[in-house]
Amino acid sequence: MYRFIRETLVIAFFSVFPIFNSFSQEDFTKYIDPTIGNVAQFLVPTYPTMHLPNQMIRMFPVKQDYLSYQVDAFPLQVVSHRSPGILQMRVIPGEITNSSWKQKMNIDHDLEVIHPWYYSTWLIDDNIRVSFAPGEKCAIYKIDFPETGRKNLLFEGSNELKCKFDNQGTFTFQEKTAETTRGLNPVKMVVTVYVYGELRDNNNNLIKNASVKIQNGKCSVSFLKAAPESVLVRYAVSYISPEQAKINFDKELTNITFNDLTLSGKKAWEKVINQIEVKGGTEAQKRTFYSSLYRTYERMVNINEGGRYFSGYDGKVHESTRPFYIDDWIWDTYRATHPLRTILNPQLQNDMLNSYVLMYEQSGWMPTFPQFYGNHMAMNSYHSSAIFIDGYRKGLKDYNVEKAYEGIKKNLMEGTFIPWRQGTPRRPIDDFFHENGYFPGLHPGEKEHEPQVDSFEKRQPVPVTLGISYDFWTLGQFARELGKTSDFEKFSQAGNNYKKLWDPEQRLFMPKDYNGEWIDIDPKSAGGRGYREYYDENNGWTYAWDVQHDIDGLIQLLGGKKAAEERLDQMFREPLGMKKNDFYVNGSNSTGMVGQFSMGNEPSFHIPYLYNYFGAPWKTQKFTRFLLDVWFKDNIFGMPGDEDGGGMTAFVVFTSMGLYPVTPGLPFYTITSPVFEEITINLNNGKTFTILAKGASRQNKYIQKAFINGKEIISPFITHEQIMSGCTLELILDELPNKEWGKDAEIPKF
Repeated sequence: MYRFIRETLVIAFFSVFPIFNSFSQEDFTKYIDPTIGNVAQFLVPTYPTMHLPNQMIRMFPVKQDYLSYQVDAFPLQVVSHRSPGILQMRVIPGEITNSSWKQKMNIDHDLEVIHPWYYSTWLIDDNIRVSFAPGEKCAIYKIDFPETGRKNLLFEGSNELKCKFDNQGTFTFQEKTAETTRGLNPVKMVVTVYVYGELRDNNNNLIKNASVKIQNGKCSVSFLKAAPESVLVRYAVSYISPEQAKINFDKELTNITFNDLTLSGKKAWEKVINQIEVKGGTEAQKRTFYSSLYRTYERMVNINEGGRYFSGYDGKVHESTRPFYIDDWIWDTYRATHPLRTILNPQLQNDMLNSYVLMYEQSGWMPTFPQFYGNHMAMNSYHSSAIFIDGYRKGLKDYNVEKAYEGIKKNLMEGTFIPWRQGTPRRPIDDFFHENGYFPGLHPGEKEHEPQVDSFEKRQPVPVTLGISYDFWTLGQFARELGKTSDFEKFSQAGNNYKKLWDPEQRLFMPKDYNGEWIDIDPKSAGGRGYREYYDENNGWTYAWDVQHDIDGLIQLLGGKKAAEERLDQMFREPLGMKKNDFYVNGSNSTGMVGQFSMGNEPSFHIPYLYNYFGAPWKTQKFTRFLLDVWFKDNIFGMPGDEDGGGMTAFVVFTSMGLYPVTPGLPFYTITSPVFEEITINLNNGKTFTILAKGASRQNKYIQKAFINGKEIISPFITHEQIMSGCTLELILDELPNKEWGKDAEIPKF
């Protein structure tokens, strides 16, 4: 056992102390804690995922959440964000019985070592250490067994699993994994995963003549008592072919040890994490910040394998020298994750936009939730439009721009707006939207007559109307950039459709029926599970602010800036109107509550920043700092809602730095009080963007004055161009608010 502990300490040493840091003297990867948020408020926790930034191989131990001390399995690959993984491996000593295949592996949390580039756990009942290190298309498991006793690896897949172990220590897997689309005509999308691997000992010798049994999607590998104590499962994954899996293996693992892979993974994380350097703040704030930054690199993932990639969008292998990225949930990530990448790595974002265009060309629809198998129909609206206009206006044009415009336009003009049906043809209910400017709802108790509407997800008429209005606005803005004047005028007008559901008496967006009559509901609680009959995951108070593209128009609906400010004040103090246990029967998606504000769900993220637009920037400074301090802790409970693979943590990264992109599609950011005294972003163009906020703290958070490159500004906005030029934003802070700073600022026009 001493040897196992010693080796773990060696790995941990190299994990904390880098060989080389290209940006700074301090290595900020030491602040990453993948266990933050591993216990959910209500729904889905974060997962301690081991992977390289935006790369294909991902792994996390299969168990319910951090509170569980039993691991079900260790997967060889996680094909889609937060899925349990495929080709699941158990490490079992002794004789194999039928119950062995269901046997859980007990761990001690305090003996786990968890970094993005290295994982180790002690199976405490069996005296076995399991360690893992990821590459891009490869990985190594290192299993340290006791000196005596039978040693077994159990691999389990679907009934279609094909596996082969030869007596020379090499093995192959071929596994089919599938997802079925929803709707009237569901389609089963099947993709094959290929694995090539080798079993070796610590001296890099192949472990020969293992005892192998294969039956019904299960494969057991048993080693003789005289076998080495350490077994290394070295493998590579391909989505193309078994031959390509071997090529990936040879490329990444030839003459590479477990420690080599760990150290190269560490360097890959240093490169992206140390791009942002901070000074000041507390240890906890740094842990929350850098762990959040780590989460934003979990997706999208590059599945190009040495100049070729398999696409689930047409079932073919394509030649390409560019990366091909999949696995994104655009409803969540368009708001902050994609905009963050436009700053940190514009070429990476360019490649992702190019991947979206290729997926459109291959499938006929611009995807919204592009996954491994193809487009996953989820949530509502077609917000892939947002990442294109946002990127285009920030100089990202390294893709087929006309083809991107074509795909976005097709989605909105030929696709249905029914939630969870994106990428299917337009229906009569969509014709109604195009003719009347809103998505119709049903009265309580009225029977659904549109067969495509999902029995659980319902119609969601208010968020669909608001979301599609935003999408039409983005399409109009894209048309404007491309000189398509008639499209610009047409789609810009459609961007105003949100006003059709504004109820001046309720001062909320409310559902209407087919006759244009208001549907009488309680906007706090109506709509069943997740309020989906009228809203979606959030109630009417959240969607009252879901007009990112026309904040001036929203201000007018609310009666001016002062009235808008007072209404927003009311949101943060408006009571639930019911007991908490009653609220969470249907409102479990709405977590991290402050009044009617839900910090735990994406449509809320921009809301505290609206004070900057309403003439009260000091309240943005107050609430953003309050929300970070209250809801984002550096512990296992540290996420107020579903993180969604960068969707929520990008909010943390931006807000901690004192910025936020309220309107993706407009190339500027709004300013708040940062949690650090100094933030430096080392831009990929060789310049640096610096934010100075001397004395920043919970008590010292209010902006008195602001300067860009020494020139005073009176507006709480900064442009993307200013950031990328390498400017310095200096904020003078004090403990009491300056209620005049930014009060009369106009929203930048583009």
